[in-house]
Amino acid sequence: MVVPTASSLPVPTLPDHSRSNAAIIPAVSFGVASEVLPEHVVRADRVVVLVLDSLGWEQLEARRHLAPTLSSLPGGPVTTVAPSTTAAALTSISTGVPPGEHGIVGYRFRVDGAVLNALRWTVSGTDHRDTFDPALAQLATPFGGTDWEVVGDRQYRGSAFTEAYLGDAAYHPVWHPSSMIVEVRRRIDAGAKRIYAYYDGIDHVAHVYGMETGHVDAEYGFADWFVHQLIDSLPAGTALVVTGDHGQIDAPTIQPVSGEVLGFADGRSGEARFRWLHAKRGAAEDLHAAAQDQHGHHAWIWSLDEIIDSNLFGPVVSDEARRRLGDVALVPFEPFGFDDPNEPHLDRLVGRHGSMTSAEMLVPVLYAVV
Repeated sequence: MVVPTASSLPVPTLPDHSRSNAAIIPAVSFGVASEVLPEHVVRADRVVVLVLDSLGWEQLEARRHLAPTLSSLPGGPVTTVAPSTTAAALTSISTGVPPGEHGIVGYRFRVDGAVLNALRWTVSGTDHRDTFDPALAQLATPFGGTDWEVVGDRQYRGSAFTEAYLGDAAYHPVWHPSSMIVEVRRRIDAGAKRIYAYYDGIDHVAHVYGMETGHVDAEYGFADWFVHQLIDSLPAGTALVVTGDHGQIDAPTIQPVSGEVLGFADGRSGEARFRWLHAKRGAAEDLHAAAQDQHGHHAWIWSLDEIIDSNLFGPVVSDEARRRLGDVALVPFEPFGFDDPNEPHLDRLVGRHGSMTSAEMLVPVLYAVV
């Protein structure tokens, strides 16, 4: 898979669709060894898959002294999907297919001319569930149609995005992160064989405080304690798989898209570190050329055709998924984001993700069998 990139630019870290976090659930669901998990893990009597939002490989490597449990687990780095963002990556983890196939192609994408915030399921701040059914928005079957149970924060129970990416899996809500340990064991004792658990603390802390603060270090320490306690709570014969949906970097600065570029565009979608531009009728080539001229020195500039042809969103891109994408992508390799006046609170974040740098694209897949 090759995305056109000038020789003078940094090389993007592209998704490896055979060796990514999206390979975990299919392997565990059907008990088939894969490139990311050995046979004794996927064939364990019970398997718990724990997703720690924003657990990046490079960030973990830099904090191994703070995370002795995670550091002791076998496994290694894999890629996440493009864009390296929560909505797309979590849906790829749950369905086992890339965004081009499942259709949740980013944080914000176009639906019938409007831009949907996939995590909140809103358009211009207004709930969009009645207009865009989350059960139909996601084009693949979560967990391959097999029997899984979910343990996660109560705030996400019943949300439209939860419905889209987790389907009808039984959702067991908890009030506090420590309670997830207890609830996972309760579900196992009740007979559950496959459990998906999700914790978003690292992501929230990194967005607010950035990666280079004691706040993130403390959160990695807590996540490591959490994994240690979870392992201790599991009955013999249970496998635990730990992964992340993406990494994260400090990119507090928001830069405007050049006015010369916007002259050929009729809107924006995506997010700061994977900004889609939508071309005016007949202006896609001019939009691409202007974007390359104005922003090619600090961002990868790719046309929709280049992205599709390179399999960046997967080897299969459905017609519906393609309609949700823009015409030109601005993907910064420098630590900043591109603006969009219709994306609220864009300037409040310190940590960000979404681009194709190795710090954002590489995540761990770690495992233990009790």
